[in-house]
Amino acid sequence: MQLERSFSLADDPAGRENGAALSSSNHLLDRVPPDERARMDDRLEPVLLEAGQVLYEPGQPLTHVFLPLTGMISLVAVMSDGRTAEGMTIGREGAAGLSASGYVDDAFNRYVVQLPGSGYRVKAEDFEDLVDESVEFCSAVTRWREVMVRMSLQSVACNALHTVRQRLARWILTTHDRTETDRLPLKQEFLAEMLGVKRNAVNIVAREFLSIGAIEYKRGKISVINPDLLREVSCECYALIRGEISKLFTQPPSSECED
Repeated sequence: MQLERSFSLADDPAGRENGAALSSSNHLLDRVPPDERARMDDRLEPVLLEAGQVLYEPGQPLTHVFLPLTGMISLVAVMSDGRTAEGMTIGREGAAGLSASGYVDDAFNRYVVQLPGSGYRVKAEDFEDLVDESVEFCSAVTRWREVMVRMSLQSVACNALHTVRQRLARWILTTHDRTETDRLPLKQEFLAEMLGVKRNAVNIVAREFLSIGAIEYKRGKISVINPDLLREVSCECYALIRGEISKLFTQPPSSECED
């Protein structure tokens, strides 16, 4: 695994581009009361997440959990012939690199930074200690694990049943939600790889979105002009997953974490 370097605010690509301070936070950490959060800080290592950076390849041990503040991490299935397709994306609403067993498992997918940003990383064993020490954090992580399972299942159905047009609209909307900026550094080659289709298919759909006024596309960046139009085009998976993530932050603490 490539080591991520420490960062300052000036290093954060999202902060530079949007002209904002590093005020974004991770929603799992937001659930932790201030006094408990203060005790967690010495185990949270700030890192810079650079576009294209591979955090894990399949088979590598998940030694750290990543908690994004800005940017986006993709979990990508890699076939034996080198072809790839995205399984899910993770932003500041969750965490990447979670072990299913609570121990250091091996990665099943490739973990790659798709949109640059910053965040924290925590040693896997320390992360499980943090879960054990805080009822609120335990509840948030427990629910996030369930959301990840649901996203994976929905992604399988989406890839099998929905058109490139619907899936591209969903992908742009999801990225727009996670970055909270209208200008997205998304090249067609990258979108084709994530959707598991040929670039020409993405080009045709992107031109359609451009013609109806949903997006602008200049110099490898998509600007979202009218998200409502994209929502009309998108498949049902966008609203479904968005709703599952929203519930993550509104439900009371899980009873299983109070033992």
